[in-house]
This record gives sequence, C-alpha cells and structure tokens, in this order.
Amino acid sequence: MKACTPTKYISKIAAYITFGILMILFVSVFFFVKQSNEDRLISLGDQVINDFRSGLDYEMVDLLSLSLALSEDGELKNALTAEDESQGYRILSKITERFKKYTHVKTLRIQILTRDFFIFARSWDEGYEGMPIWWFRDDLASLDKNSRPKVGMERGRLLTLKATIPMYSGDEVLGYLEVIKFIDDFALKLRKKGIELFALMDEAYMDKAELMRNFPYLNGYVVSNQNYNERYLEKIRMLDWESLLANNYRYEEGILYLYEPMLNGEGKQIGIYLLGIPEDALQQYEKSNKGMSFFTQFSDEDIKNVVDTWKSPHDSFRNRQDKEIIEVLPKLNKEDKQELEIQAKRILYDYSKDELIDIIVENKHNDKKIGTVK
Repeated sequence: MKACTPTKYISKIAAYITFGILMILFVSVFFFVKQSNEDRLISLGDQVINDFRSGLDYEMVDLLSLSLALSEDGELKNALTAEDESQGYRILSKITERFKKYTHVKTLRIQILTRDFFIFARSWDEGYEGMPIWWFRDDLASLDKNSRPKVGMERGRLLTLKATIPMYSGDEVLGYLEVIKFIDDFALKLRKKGIELFALMDEAYMDKAELMRNFPYLNGYVVSNQNYNERYLEKIRMLDWESLLANNYRYEEGILYLYEPMLNGEGKQIGIYLLGIPEDALQQYEKSNKGMSFFTQFSDEDIKNVVDTWKSPHDSFRNRQDKEIIEVLPKLNKEDKQELEIQAKRILYDYSKDELIDIIVENKHNDKKIGTVK
C-alpha cells in the first residue's frame, strides 16, 4: 500500500471543506429564498386583507347611505301609513329595476317591515305581506330596543348584507326599510381582479337558513355566495385547513389562500371570508398603484375617510342617528322636509350650549364661523 503523501492529504481535506462550504451556502440560499418568499406572501397577504376589509366596509357604508335616503321617501311612507301593500310593492320594484338597469348592482333587494317586524312589501315578489320575519331574524331584536340604523352581514333564510333604517313620522316609528344585497356583487368585483371569494357561514347557523339547504358545505361551513368558483372549491377541499386557520394563510399550487373572520352587525363571528389569489393576480397587486384601493378603485385616503366616518360617525353629535338626521335635511325636497324638521328640532333642543358650539365649529369644517351662539 502506498502511503498518502501530505500534499494529497491536504488536497482531500480542502476538497471536503470546499464541498461542505458549498453545501452550507446552498442550504443557506435555499432557506433564504424560502424565507424571503414566505415573507413576501405574508406581507402581500396583510395588504390584501386590509384592502378587503376596507372594500367590504365601503360596501356597507354605501348600503347604509342608500337605505337612509330611501327611508325618507314620501310615497313609501304614505303607502305604509295607508297600509297599501300593492302600492308599496310597485314603488320598491321600480326602484330596484332602475338600479339593476343603470348600475353594477344586480342583486339589490328592498323590503319594508311593520313596527312589529311583519313584512309590508318586498321589491322582488308579492304574496308575503303580513308574514312574520322576527322568528328567523335574531338581528332585529336590537332595533326593537333602540330603533337605530344598523348594517352588517346578517343571517336569515339566506346570508346577505343588510342595512335596516327606521321610517319616522315625527317621533313615531312607522316601520323599517331594509336594503339587501348579496355578497355575490362584491365577489364579482374581486373576480375581475383575479381574486376568488368564498363567503362561508358556520353550519351551526343553518337552523333557520331554509334557502341554503342545498348550498355546498366546506369543512364545517356553508358556501353562501352562489357565484363561487367550482374549480377552486375542489382545491380548497384538499387544503390543510388547520394550517390555514393557524397561520392565516396557505400557499399551494401557485395560489395564496387567505381568510378573514365574518362578523354580523353586532360584531359576532358567524363564519369566515376565504380568498383565493393566483400568482398572476399577486404580481398584479404588487405592481398596482398602492395609493389606490385594489378592490374599489377609490384612493386609500378616500376609503379611509369614508370608513372612519362610518365607524366613528358621531363627531360632536351624541349618536349616529342624530348626525344622519341633521345632515340629510338639506338634501331633501321641500315636501319631504317637514316631518324630519320636527324631529331634528326635538333632537337639537336636548343638546347643551357647549354641544351645539362643538357641532357648529367642528374642526372638519373649513369655513370660518363668526358670531355668538344663543
């Protein structure tokens, strides 16, 4: 046997060391790339979820504003006072027809409820007049206590976005006007951006959801939007659901899955929103103007102002209802103002001098105020 010369021995050691260093570098680069991609997905996921929240809040703000305007319609009030259900149906159906014809909102529904929460009129069908609605609408209990406007994702026989506004004649509540919109409209907006939405209601709430009996089930939830993507549904069934819920995201087969809790108008979680975003949509999102909302095409500042106003809407008023009544007055026709003016005066008479001063000189107002408050 030939003895190994020192030179050959050193060469072997150098080769082993070089190989070891290369392996360490390779592993380091691999984990660095993996971690970098994971950080990218987490960062993008946070941005998408924030934009999703803002977009959904804007949908609710828009619904609430429409409800407030329609609740002051004189013809609707007259029909409700006269108990003329047929006239109520004709008025509501014409309103929704115009929206479907001239706007992107295709699933809008409007209904009027009596003070005792029986159906007075619906825009989408006749024949349900006098039917009680309180037995499958738990969310109406809060209206019975304070008669204040509310908006949120509410469960009933279907799961829909609902804004409910009391209709007044002076101080008296005549009934309630409710504007309803399916989440499908919002899902369609997202789809145009390459994002798939699944609005998933916890199956524990299926006891009263009669019209959702045949909707698909998914890991303990019911898919409530009817325009879901069937191809994605099969992929989602194969997801590691525990990992998704634990980490708030899951990336598989080039698709980023994100979820956001689904809350009703009282802030109680009743399900989740699941988003599926393919890689090409993620790249588009990265390149998009970060000063614009990816979902609504309004600037981020516009969205923030609208949503902040909705979430903290009182300014110097005691509550949201007082603020809305006072602010809507200048926008009404003369014939519609009279009854609301009585209510507005009653509200302001209860305010102290300091509160009235705060309302007048509210910081958001740019015009200069001079004079004294009597």
